[in-house]
Amino acid sequence: MQNGWGFLILCMMKTFLTLFLVAFVLSTKAQDFNKYEKGSYIKGSDSIFYRVLFPEQFDASKKYPILFFLHGSGERGNDNESQLVHGGKLFLKDEVRKNFPAIIVFPQCPPNDYWANVIIAPNAQGKRSFSFVEGGRPTKAMHALQAVVKDFLKKPFVNRNQVYVGGLSMGGMGTYELLRRQRKTFAAAIAICGGDNTNNINKYKTVPLWIFHGAKDDVVDPAFSIAISERLKVVGNEVKFTLYPLANHNSWDSAFAEPELLPWLFSHKKN
Repeated sequence: MQNGWGFLILCMMKTFLTLFLVAFVLSTKAQDFNKYEKGSYIKGSDSIFYRVLFPEQFDASKKYPILFFLHGSGERGNDNESQLVHGGKLFLKDEVRKNFPAIIVFPQCPPNDYWANVIIAPNAQGKRSFSFVEGGRPTKAMHALQAVVKDFLKKPFVNRNQVYVGGLSMGGMGTYELLRRQRKTFAAAIAICGGDNTNNINKYKTVPLWIFHGAKDDVVDPAFSIAISERLKVVGNEVKFTLYPLANHNSWDSAFAEPELLPWLFSHKKN
């Protein structure tokens, strides 16, 4: 009987320890993300939430590079938090904050909206197919995002020669669209598992671009990224393309792990 009670107590202690560790990890994660200050932009019909991470020892009298990072469709919402799920940890790493003191902005696309002007419909297999619009009016979310970018660029502590954009999935699509709508703004960009109408490429061909995609992606066809990179190799100034042979839609973890990703991005400056 005593052995039975001892076993039960041991099990309860293990369960308690497991729950404690889970709670600790979640609490630590929340505390880390709290370093991203909450903000919003509301003017006229434009309304959007965002989180912003300022460099350590931020000095408003200095000028810093700024990166706008666009999340995927699964992180849309109004909680002003979900957009940090993919990529938020990268910019909190000590070595990143030390080596690349920059302002990092994560806008959040509202639910039922989209960064890019794209028609989405089920294909014969029941999966989503994407038809990217050539030109066209921006979505409400993109219009608000453009206003946020312009608002940040008015800040005296932003280096307007080092403005960058990047994104994944829907955010990769939004990256291409933001580049063509504000083509003179950005020094360089990264696009992960995104897509665009190749007829739009001439509008951002001068912007250095690093494109990533998983060869086995069954959500967003890698053919989109392949077509864009091949076209940019002909008409563009600088393009890098990385295709991960074994990756499905989640090619962003591999992209974030690229040791040259941030050195490449932040090395570019507008002339």
